[in-house]
Parts: sequence; structure tokens; C-alpha cells
Amino acid sequence: MQHLSIFPVLIPLLFGAIMLLPPLSRDINSQRVSAIIGTFFLLISSAVLFYKVNAEGVQLYALGGWQAPFGIALIADKVSSLMVLLSGFLAFAIMLYAIAGQDKGGAYFHPLFMFQIMGINGAFLTGDIFNLFVFFEVLLIASYALLIHAGGKQKTQSALHYVILNLVGSSLFLFGLGILYGTLGTLNMADMAIKVGQLEGETATLAKTGALLLLVVFGLKAAMLPMHFWLPKTYASASAPVAALFAIMTKVGVYSIFRVFTVIFGENAGELANIATPWLWPLAILTIAVGTIGAFASPGLKTLSANLVIISSGSLLACAAINTEAATSAALYYAVHSTLASAGLFLLADIMSRQRGKAEDRFVRSRPFVQPRLLGFAFAILALALVGMPPLSGFVGKVMILQATESGAQTMWLWPLILIGSLAALIAFSRGGTTLFWRHNGSVLTEAEPAKKIEIASIALLLCVSPIMVLFGGDITEFTQQAAHYLHDIQASAYGLLPGASQ
Repeated sequence: MQHLSIFPVLIPLLFGAIMLLPPLSRDINSQRVSAIIGTFFLLISSAVLFYKVNAEGVQLYALGGWQAPFGIALIADKVSSLMVLLSGFLAFAIMLYAIAGQDKGGAYFHPLFMFQIMGINGAFLTGDIFNLFVFFEVLLIASYALLIHAGGKQKTQSALHYVILNLVGSSLFLFGLGILYGTLGTLNMADMAIKVGQLEGETATLAKTGALLLLVVFGLKAAMLPMHFWLPKTYASASAPVAALFAIMTKVGVYSIFRVFTVIFGENAGELANIATPWLWPLAILTIAVGTIGAFASPGLKTLSANLVIISSGSLLACAAINTEAATSAALYYAVHSTLASAGLFLLADIMSRQRGKAEDRFVRSRPFVQPRLLGFAFAILALALVGMPPLSGFVGKVMILQATESGAQTMWLWPLILIGSLAALIAFSRGGTTLFWRHNGSVLTEAEPAKKIEIASIALLLCVSPIMVLFGGDITEFTQQAAHYLHDIQASAYGLLPGASQ
């Protein structure tokens, strides 16, 4: 059990590598079996790691026995273990959907999928900023290929913009790392958190430059305005399993902001304390506003889903700007809800698109669905969850965010935008649902096929989480509060990970 912390990285790496080798590389059915087994093992190992962290505390894993701050460290705490469990559950549900036929559009879907999960889990678990860069590159390289899965001009064009933008982001990431290493002499997060408070004068100014470069990079991943423009078209053009997996990509950026700018550049950073807050607050507010406008203007269900991802990213960034334990707890709860609900909507939009012929997912008159009641029920549940209506988890998450505001200025700005964003989503879903389910031309398409049972099971898995998060809301919020307290406590999140350090 001592190696449990590396399993969420090791399992997708091994299964992805194995599926690249003959004969598995030539047999789609063998790849499907391997992928389901791999994602199931990943889910089980993530759940066991989550339970162990909750029962025994932080699990620090030093690769090769080289202790921090000199070696490569993986840190499984309550924050990272929750995100890894979310990643494992999402991967398993999406893979169930993909093996129904969506994986046939291009070569190497399954290995690329596993490598991207590896990069996502590594980003959540790493205790070193340089290795955060490495895992970012792993997940990005896999996402470049997955984005053009099944081909097409629109996918290629979106992929080109996405690749260029992220290459620029990677370059800025390296510049920021170089500056911080030059000023602090370390890239281990716990060691940086201890040393950053000792910086003064020009050295502190130089370190601030490196930190703000990282904020730009993480903001790009999180779709923070003005670096959000890549997301709607990219997500809307991707195949359904890829778009659903991409729902967690923005959370990697938001998680990195919480980890770096709470632990390293938080309350105990001396001259650099809370340096991200003056930038995060207005940009988070504007991100919510832009996502709200995009939701109003969305011509189809996939684009609406993508704009709702932007709104959720803005809400999470607002929590990072508030920078309190209550706000961090609210962000953790809301991140789980929004990731799974958004992924479910992307998958549902794909089924609807296949049953409407040339109209696809656009909000225009078309032929009726083959399974109107089933799709209508799933659409209603996901809409209520994403709008934030009771009694589903979206309501609880948004209430927690609203309650986390402290000053009058925060309340004045955030409350109206969150509520207006929810109203915009409600109007968009009402408009879209009315067109999709009630405004029809002709009869059901003869060539349209009903959703397969395994596709329905995949969406049902994602759907059931929302009511469960409400039923067990007390236990879940207690956990998120404990996780938030750990993240904001430098004695635990920094000094506790370097036994030789003293304050």
C-alpha cells in the first residue's frame, strides 16, 4: 500500500503503453477490453487512495527514495485525492460511452485517452512545479491528437488554434519556472512556500514576475478571460467522449491556481502574499459575464455546454480570488458537480445529434427523437443541475459560493453575476429544450438508431452523482472543509511535508 499514491499515474501509463503494442494495437475489441479494465482499476485505486488519505492523512511518495525537496515527490492530500477520484470516475464513465462506437473515428483513441488521464492525475498529485509542467505537456500532447479524433475540417481548424495557443502557454510556463528557480533555488512547492517569505526588494520583484507568468499559464488552462476564446469552438467541435473528458481540463488549471497561489503565494509569502488576488477577482467576474453572454447566444447544445464550462470556471476563479477556507471548500464541491454534469451534457448532446440528422444539436426545427422520453428526462436533470436549481448539487454548490463572500464589494459583484448566469442558463435551456423536443418537422428518421444501453448507462452514472452529492451533502461538505483547511494551513501543506524544515 505504500506505493498507492503513484497508481493513478502508473495504471494509465502502463495500459496506454500496452495498447500501443501488437496485437492490441491492431484489434479494436481488445483495446476496448483493456481500456475498460484499465479505467476500472484506475477508479478502484483512486477510491482506495481517497479512503486512505481520509483515514490516515497525507500520503507523501518520494520516487526512487529521493526525499523532497531534491527528489520527485507525489503528494496525496485531501484536495488532490478528491480530484484524482473525480478523474477516475469520469474516465470510467466516458470509456463506457466510447466503446459503444465513438472510438472508431480514428487510430489510437484508447492509448491517447489513457495518456491524457495520466497527465491529468499527475498534475493533481505532483508536489513539484517542474513536474507540473511535465504532466501538463503529457496531457496536452494527448489532447492535441484526441481533438482531431474522427477528422473533419472543423476539428482540424480548432485543433490548430488550440495547439498554437498552448505552445505559447508552455513557453511562458518555462520562463516562469526559470525565474522562480533562479530566485528561490527550488521548484518543490513546499520548499518554495517556506522560502518565498524571505525574499525582499529586487529579488521579490523578480519572483513576482515569475509567479504572474504562471498565473497567465494557469488562466489559459482554466479558460480565464481574455484567454477563454479557444474553448467554445474547441469543445463544440470535439467528439463526444473527448469533449466530456475536456470538462476536467479547465479544472486542472483552476486546481493549479489554488495549489500555487494558496500554498506558495498565500498569506505567509511576505511581500508576495496574495499577489494573484488583484488580478483574479476582476478577471473571474468578467469570465462569468462572458460565459453568460455566450450561453445566451449559443446556437446549439454543444456550444451551450462549452459556455457553461466557462461560467463554472469563472465561478471557481472567483473562489480563488476570495481566498478563504469557505471559498476553497465551495470550489471543491462545485468543481466535482460541474465537471460531471458538463461531461454528461456533452454525451447527451451527441446522442441527440445522431437522432436529428442534419440538424444535429442546433436549436432549429427538425425531426423528433427516437427516444424522446428518455432523452427528455436526462436533459431535464442535467439542465436543473447546471442551472443550479434545487434539489440537485448545482444549487448547493452555488449557495456555498455565495455564502463564501465576505466583504460588501464581493457580495455586490458576485451575487448578481452568479444569479444572472443561472438565469441565462435557465433561459438557454428552456429555449433549446422547447425547440429540441416540441418543434418538429416530419416523422422520426428511419436511419436514426436509439441510444445503446451502454451509452445510457454511461450518462446515468454521471447523472446519479448530483442527487447523491445532495443526499450526502453533510459528509461531503465536511470533507471539503477539512481539505480547504489543509490547503490554507502552511504548517501542514508546507512544513509538514519537509520534516527537516523549521519555522
